[in-house]
Amino acid sequence: MDFDYIIVGAGSAGCVLANHLSSDASNRVLLLEAGPDNGALSLKMPAAVLSNLNSTKHNWAFQGEPEPELNGRRIQHDRGKTIGGSSSINGMVFIRGHALDYEGWQQAGCPGWGYSDVLPYFKRMETYSGGRDTYRGDKGPLRVYRADPKDPITQAFIKAGEEAGYPTTDDISGYRQEGFGVADRTVYNGERWSSARAYLDPVRKRSNLTIQTQAQVQKLVFDGTRAIGVTYKNSAGTLQTAYAGKEIILSAGAVGSPHILMLSGVGPAAHLQDMGIDVLCDLPGVGQNLNDHPDFVLKYKCKQPVSFWPKTKPLAKLAAGIQWITTRSGIVASNLFEGLGCIRSGPDVEYPDLQIIISPIAVDDATWEPLQEHAFQIHVGLMRAHSRGKIELRSSDPGDPPSILVNYLKDARDRELMRKGIRLVRDLVEQPAFSDLKGDEIFPGIDVRSDQELDQVLNTNATTQWHLSCTARMGAATDKGAVVDASGRVHGLSGLRVVDASIMPFVTNGNTNAPTIMLAEKLSDDILGRAPLSRIESDVWHNTDYETCQR
Repeated sequence: MDFDYIIVGAGSAGCVLANHLSSDASNRVLLLEAGPDNGALSLKMPAAVLSNLNSTKHNWAFQGEPEPELNGRRIQHDRGKTIGGSSSINGMVFIRGHALDYEGWQQAGCPGWGYSDVLPYFKRMETYSGGRDTYRGDKGPLRVYRADPKDPITQAFIKAGEEAGYPTTDDISGYRQEGFGVADRTVYNGERWSSARAYLDPVRKRSNLTIQTQAQVQKLVFDGTRAIGVTYKNSAGTLQTAYAGKEIILSAGAVGSPHILMLSGVGPAAHLQDMGIDVLCDLPGVGQNLNDHPDFVLKYKCKQPVSFWPKTKPLAKLAAGIQWITTRSGIVASNLFEGLGCIRSGPDVEYPDLQIIISPIAVDDATWEPLQEHAFQIHVGLMRAHSRGKIELRSSDPGDPPSILVNYLKDARDRELMRKGIRLVRDLVEQPAFSDLKGDEIFPGIDVRSDQELDQVLNTNATTQWHLSCTARMGAATDKGAVVDASGRVHGLSGLRVVDASIMPFVTNGNTNAPTIMLAEKLSDDILGRAPLSRIESDVWHNTDYETCQR
């Protein structure tokens, strides 16, 4: 089989690339996806997030290595295994990150990735329910819904932020990220709006686009140092090889892309040799620099019967399901994450490094079953962790999942920042807005106060926000840790790019789905030889007193 382009992975980035590369009828495009199609009804239901994550039909559910700083616990890393990838199973929170994230990318040796460069692509990719302005778009394929929270718990959360002295913002992805406001979500007409719905569904019938599901890539094929093909196992278990005349693009994600590179002889030479793999290209950075956002959850009793707990009971769930099926409305149309705060952990922190988000229901950490009482929970996420992990091969067998070690809280600064985040949440819930709602602290419990006590509960309960990234980072060819250049082209090879969250130099300040789609939008122009969109020079809010104040 011969094509012009082969895209490996039909996830958040791969669907974008398939749309744009096949827009030229002369390009023959093959899109390979290891998982099944995304036709399951549960993938359309916003409130079905936890049930989708609890199933392995559409979820890789990678089991991490024992985490040294978390009592040796193995963290499960949920990644989408279906058309749409993680955008088909994620929490649907849409946040771009802070403008200074992208300025940092540019300063890290990635020209053309400053905020003014990426803003036009963020605008191009979306239709925002809040309307078009300098920062938001209204003609893109990705539908982004601006929440309008009505529940008292979420309203109290946002009001408490203001009472605690934090700024408020009317658009966390617009002029001002820092502060408290409502969360956007990728939902349209009550249904999840994944990258598959946005980018792939409208072009599935193009005669020059071939979509192959349940295609497990084994390795890349090279002619010298040029990538020319992909060998994969089809749904019948038969090996097939497809060839690309122009380029092969890895969009298999922060786990899959470095895994495929290493299986193909591209990566740290010593590690590949240990696995019995011939080294084609010694790239020490492949699989290294693993970033994630650690997460910790505080749970509180709710003194008023206003949590969403009763709506999870069997008859109420049935009624809500019927309402959604017939009208695409009601609780099932929400991801239940509507109030969001982006804050700085202390003075002398230039821009937000903590994300706190509320859910008007509390669940058991182990089972994800609702607590059988009126309660709510608040997540503390560390957005700019200092710790770094790695992804390595377990063996040369493509069927063996890779080894994932994130090294959560290995850097002592991360542990200190998470403790600060817990204490800032405790300060937040003591504000007047919560006085009639907040009951006892269920977890970790108000008696857990000292650094040592907080460290113990972090060890036993800190987990992931599922934002693995940066394992094939962009950078100059002279940067020994860089895997690709600013156009996603793999150093030392030709005909091969990586376009997904793995190429981020460092993770953005917020959920990673929106930046991943933006990456693919921007690099699709580069692949097709089109001029980049004109830069948009826009001011963003910045606390001028950040050196001396925390809020």
